[in-house]
Amino acid sequence: MNMLESVADDLARKALAVPGTADDDKLIKAMAEVMASSSSTLEEAFLTAVRIRRAEKRALAVLEKLTAG
Repeated sequence: MNMLESVADDLARKALAVPGTADDDKLIKAMAEVMASSSSTLEEAFLTAVRIRRAEKRALAVLEKLTAG
């Protein structure tokens, strides 16, 4: 993982760890706006990391449901 991906993923993990972030994009949007003002590249990588982490969470839930019991 390169530096950009590492920073973006770290920020995404921290943002998604905040209670309520899974259903409310206010924090994600605020962070993305701050990033966009100085690095559109980091903003895009962050938003991609958020989407990936959310998709991972949904996929793991399905896996758990289908393999339980």
